[in-house]
Amino acid sequence: MNNRPDPDQLLNHIQREEAQEKQGKLKIFLGYAAGVGKTYAMLEAARQRHEEGYDVVVGYIETHGRAETDALLAGLEILPRRETVYRDIRLTEMDTDAILERRPQIVLVDELAHTNVPGSRHTRRYQDVAELLNSGISVYTTVNVQHLESLNDVVNQVTGITVHETIPDHILDEAHEIELIDLPIDELLSRLEAGKIYIPTQAEQAMRRFFRPGNLTALREMALRRAAERVDEQMRAYMQTHAIPGPWAAGERLLVCVGPSPLSERLVRTTRRLARRLDAEWIAAYVEAPSYATLSEAEEERVAQTLRLAEELGAQTVRLTGRSVAETLTNYALSRNVTKIVAGKPLRSRWREWLHGSIIDQILHHSQDMDVYVISGKAEPVQKPANTLLPVGVNTIAWQSYLFSAGLVLLVTLLGLPLRPYVTPTNLVMFYLVAVIVAAIWLGRWPAISASILSVIAFDIIFVPPYYTFVVADAEYLLTFAGLLAVGLVISTLAARAQEQAQAAQRREAQTAALYELSKRLANVSSLADIAQTAVNHVQATFGGPVAMFLPDERTEHLILQAKTGDFELETEGFAVADWVYRHGQPAGHHTETLTGVSGYYLPLQTTGQVIGVMSIEIAAAYRHSFASEQRHLLNSISSQAALALEKAKLAEQARQTRLLEETEKLQTTLLNSISHDLRTPLASITGALSSILDDTVLLPEEAKTDLVQTAWEQSLRLNRLVGNLLDVTRMESGALKIVRQPYDVHELVGVTLAQMPNRLRERTVKRIIPHELPPVAIDLSLMVQALMNLIDNAVKYAPPNEPIEVEAYQEKQAVIVAVKDRGPGLPETELEHIFSKFVRLDSGGVSGTGLGLSITRGIVEAHNGRVWAQNRPGGGAVFFIKLPLADTAGILES
Repeated sequence: MNNRPDPDQLLNHIQREEAQEKQGKLKIFLGYAAGVGKTYAMLEAARQRHEEGYDVVVGYIETHGRAETDALLAGLEILPRRETVYRDIRLTEMDTDAILERRPQIVLVDELAHTNVPGSRHTRRYQDVAELLNSGISVYTTVNVQHLESLNDVVNQVTGITVHETIPDHILDEAHEIELIDLPIDELLSRLEAGKIYIPTQAEQAMRRFFRPGNLTALREMALRRAAERVDEQMRAYMQTHAIPGPWAAGERLLVCVGPSPLSERLVRTTRRLARRLDAEWIAAYVEAPSYATLSEAEEERVAQTLRLAEELGAQTVRLTGRSVAETLTNYALSRNVTKIVAGKPLRSRWREWLHGSIIDQILHHSQDMDVYVISGKAEPVQKPANTLLPVGVNTIAWQSYLFSAGLVLLVTLLGLPLRPYVTPTNLVMFYLVAVIVAAIWLGRWPAISASILSVIAFDIIFVPPYYTFVVADAEYLLTFAGLLAVGLVISTLAARAQEQAQAAQRREAQTAALYELSKRLANVSSLADIAQTAVNHVQATFGGPVAMFLPDERTEHLILQAKTGDFELETEGFAVADWVYRHGQPAGHHTETLTGVSGYYLPLQTTGQVIGVMSIEIAAAYRHSFASEQRHLLNSISSQAALALEKAKLAEQARQTRLLEETEKLQTTLLNSISHDLRTPLASITGALSSILDDTVLLPEEAKTDLVQTAWEQSLRLNRLVGNLLDVTRMESGALKIVRQPYDVHELVGVTLAQMPNRLRERTVKRIIPHELPPVAIDLSLMVQALMNLIDNAVKYAPPNEPIEVEAYQEKQAVIVAVKDRGPGLPETELEHIFSKFVRLDSGGVSGTGLGLSITRGIVEAHNGRVWAQNRPGGGAVFFIKLPLADTAGILES
């Protein structure tokens, strides 16, 4: 039997431990009600750590005036609280910045689920604690079990009280240690009666409402179960990590279906508890079906809030689109290997369920081997707004739609009235069907249904004898009425559903088009500045508000405003908020629970575990009602694309720098290998000649001494040319080559070049073919002499001594071409494109050189906006061409 641990699980365990080592440790003192002794136990543990030498400070403690609790604070450093004025009331909160600046080893923070005063950096205290942990500070804190988000509905069902201050379950899951503080219920009630928890008047109210034995028993059981589940998790993790055999459960995956129903939040919390017990991952899915295509703003917000709750509780959320909720949901579940589906019991009446069908029955029909859990619940009363007389906007538009539908029926009736004597009534029904279709397409489902009913009434009164009465002379018309009404209802429903689906498809198409357009634009830019500006312009075009992007400076790593739209105005706290988002990798600002005092929404530009920038956007008023749902997902997708483009540009720049460094190192190595011999040879000749003169000055005749001095002189000139070439290469590589162009005659250029090569051209014939009427060229004379000298020197090296070297010049359009021709061995065809590269040397009978001369020539010529190339000469040999632009003599004369 193979008892080795699973490699993936072992790797995940190691990665979690490495991440936890960088963070502070969280210890939670968990209780089931106020007064069980959580704060007392926390202070006792803190004093023990303080006596052991740990740096322990008090960040926030509520002793509630209990003398025994106050006594435990003696000897511990208490940090001052931050004072805040809210609605003319002075309140105190924990000073998170003071704790970060003090940086103790352990800080005590009471009441983890507390809600901070508006205007604080975070809306909830557990977010302050998370920031302290991320900074490497360990935290001791207290919380009661009823504040867990996944138990919120259960606590409400047991106690009848809704707890509004809750914390996500992952806070408890990620805690380093949980200590359960338990107290028998009788003792807790005795402490309450004695006034040790609340003052007598408050204690009496608490006993009537919350501190009832049944409530406390249920809460105590929840706390004990939660602590036991944590111990069980630790035990299983230890056994898996250390390859201890055990009855490991097969992997489970849960899927919960949510919607606009108030029951959805309970479904999410129930699925979270079930997933925890099964140690399974879970998914929250919302299906956009035609029946949900026209949700109200309140329903859309409820869906978004439910999905956010699922994400906070650790679920993966997804929005699906399909014709049938059940079919779409089960198909997705099968594709993701879901083993259990959680759905809510329908809240609508039996007759509506019979009319529209039961989603639960449909899910069961398509579920195959998956288990289906049906969660019961009761409908919550919908609170209507106080002003129900005239809800501005929505009801006005609805009444206009109904009036238009009635107007369509009236118009059709007026059009058909002249035809009544000539057309049978049954044929006139078609006019009303057209009116119903038009109403369904342009006005919506319910106005179209009202048009169907009004059509039957108008048809009966106007076109069925006896006229202008509801009386029907022929009973067959009753069948016509039923058919007209049924066909009208079906057509209106189908047309409205098609219209709703088209609108939903248009929204999705607009989002897809926005992402595609951004990717296409980002593909055409490469620099960080261009990418940032492209992204902010696209976000503004999509959402309509001012946008800016902050990126870190390469030298200081501080954020700078890299790009912004024209209407963006940086807020006073803008840089501080952007810096916080950059350091913590979490959104902040408006529409979040962190740093809500600013008007912009700041989100991190995040790639694989790395934040590379921050984007700020002020959401336009038209998008604020829907920003909490699909618009937020679209913005996250856009920011992800921008982040990937920025990362790609940074990686490309890093790759370029790496290649440049490699090429520089390669150049240095090649340079040393190439010039070591060429430097050593002239130095050896110079050293040998001079040492012979010094050692044998008496024995050597004058003629021999002169030859030795001449040899040393020639070798020193050779060495000087070599060093000059190296310096020229260095100047060109570093961009320090400065060009000062002036008009010069080509005769002067060639003459100066040949005058500087008397020794190299000794016993050589140089033939010049240069017309006198050639116009001047714009060159830096000293540099161009060096370039031409390298070409002539190259010809001297390879051409036979008895063959002349030709220097020819001629005009070609707006340029002068200087050609250096020789009768040497010529150039291999494969080397014509590489002959001007650095360190390229042809194997031609031991000709010495560094392979830098032609490369220097190309660099100088191209710096003059010219061109240099080579080709083989007919009859043998090679020709090297320099093409230089003509000088602007007219401009010089005018100036």
